[in-house]
Amino acid sequence: MTPTIATTDHGVIREIRLARAPVNALNPELCDALRGAIDEAVAQGMHGLVLSGGPKVFSAGLDVPHLLTLQSRGQLLAAWETFFGAARTLAECPVPVVAAIAGHAPAGGCVLALCCDYRIMASGPFRIGLNETQVGLVAPEGIQRLMRRVVGPYRAERLLVAGELVEAERALALGLVDELADVDHVATRARVWLEELLQLPRKPMLTTRALARADLIAALHPDMIRLGHFIDAWSEPDTQAGLRALVAKLGK
Repeated sequence: MTPTIATTDHGVIREIRLARAPVNALNPELCDALRGAIDEAVAQGMHGLVLSGGPKVFSAGLDVPHLLTLQSRGQLLAAWETFFGAARTLAECPVPVVAAIAGHAPAGGCVLALCCDYRIMASGPFRIGLNETQVGLVAPEGIQRLMRRVVGPYRAERLLVAGELVEAERALALGLVDELADVDHVATRARVWLEELLQLPRKPMLTTRALARADLIAALHPDMIRLGHFIDAWSEPDTQAGLRALVAKLGK
């Protein structure tokens, strides 16, 4: 089986790279592998993580073609829970994580980035955002809170309702990402940022970080996601039409 995660160590910093060709679509195997890689890095004493993806695409989000093959509600619930489980593991990681976004990051890719401490994106025509409404989905309250947390309530409302994907320069202006770098140097810049952070006294920094991120973790509590409600809406005509239109577009 082809690995879906690749790792590289740089001292006490580990880069965890999504490696499911061609666009790092988040199927259960990749989500489970990501959770395992984060847990393993922490257990092995890493002090910081860089989460990266493929060139030109950080992650294209959930694997919609795979989800549309699932026949039962139970299968859908299980598949979506692996994704939200990966997001929670990332949010709850006890050491800092930087998202190195060297390409597009729509939907689920954006969610993973929002769960990180800091976001560095490639400058250029790359897009990021929560485009759920464009494909017939409603982002759960918890996911909407992630967006509000970084861009503020009004800007989040505008982006979420329109399902807008914004290019890197606008994402920086909105605060959706923290800085831009050349596409070939995004991961390197992420490591440099982490190295600077890790020079601080360790315990005070980590304790302050945990307090500051409590709202992020709370946003991903199952009560805020209401996954059962989300799955119930999956079979709505508008949702199915939007998802199948997306799959048709991907196939072109």
